[in-house]
Amino acid sequence: MKKAGALLFASAWIVAGTACSPPPTGEKAPRTVLVHTVAQAMAVPTLNVYTGDVRARHETDLAFRIGGKIVERSVDVGERVRRGDVLARLDPQDVRLAANAAASRVAAAEADLALARAELERGQSLRGRNFISESALDTRRTTMQAAAARLRQARAEAASAGNQTEYASLAADRDGVVVATPAEAGEVVAAGQAVARVARLDEREVSINVPESRVAAIAVGSGATVRLWSAPQREYAGTVREIAPAADPTTRSYAVRVSVPHADAALSLGATATVAFAAPSDVQAVLPLPALTRIDGQPVVWIVDDRSTVHPVRVEPGEFREGGVGIRGGLSAGVRVVVAGVHRLVEGETVRAVDTAAPVSLDVSR
Repeated sequence: MKKAGALLFASAWIVAGTACSPPPTGEKAPRTVLVHTVAQAMAVPTLNVYTGDVRARHETDLAFRIGGKIVERSVDVGERVRRGDVLARLDPQDVRLAANAAASRVAAAEADLALARAELERGQSLRGRNFISESALDTRRTTMQAAAARLRQARAEAASAGNQTEYASLAADRDGVVVATPAEAGEVVAAGQAVARVARLDEREVSINVPESRVAAIAVGSGATVRLWSAPQREYAGTVREIAPAADPTTRSYAVRVSVPHADAALSLGATATVAFAAPSDVQAVLPLPALTRIDGQPVVWIVDDRSTVHPVRVEPGEFREGGVGIRGGLSAGVRVVVAGVHRLVEGETVRAVDTAAPVSLDVSR
């Protein structure tokens, strides 16, 4: 019994020691990295894209020439109007009374002129018989001339009052569409206060804002490509028509108007559109942002050589874009650049490179 117990204890000790011992060491598998192959060392065109909205080139704020209370507004936003259509009306009572008062002043001035003319004729008769002096005759002549002047003034005021009556109706001065109605019926408006904004439909353009660092690359007459967000497959040729001479004090950007000569109904007012400008560039390649890192303060990328080892290479980065960062120098055609996990690499390390263009495959053995 003692011998069997000793054998059992020894066997258990051997099994426990075997279980706790570390597994045999083997060769570590190389790290898998994602690489991007630079196709060819050639200039990549720069495409600067800006977002804006479609507007009419000519938009007019229409207003009454006189103040008063709006009693009727006959148009709403989105309605098309033709030249001469009445958009709104003011309460005509005050202007009508003013016109009647002006007409009464004309009648009074005519009566005064008739009386002064009669007095002058009698004075001339009396002067011929030496019943009055020449000075008295000059007085009557001056009175008649003043009455004639007051009549002309009254008639001018009556004509102005008549125009005031017509100004109580606001009519469209061109064909277009109503894009805004700042005033409502019942409001009391001052002369010149906007009541409706009418936009012409014959010329359309896209309004964008360009940062001050890029506005120098755009000039009046430059070509551009316009696309709608609602229909990105459609393209319109555009031309820069206007560049603001001063930057906006808030955004520090310049307002740029891009004319679209061949706009159609799809380019509706207020629609969101993108404007793309093609510009020459010295960028050799565009890499994903994670591919660029810094070592000792210098911009570098990691490349994989023919022996599947990685090395850092100093590059000259260009501008940062939506699709990555442009590289101006330091790369050549056919170079494989690591685009993910560069912070974990060690110079001379052997890796297994997987190209970003390679098809995705699953390892079913795991």
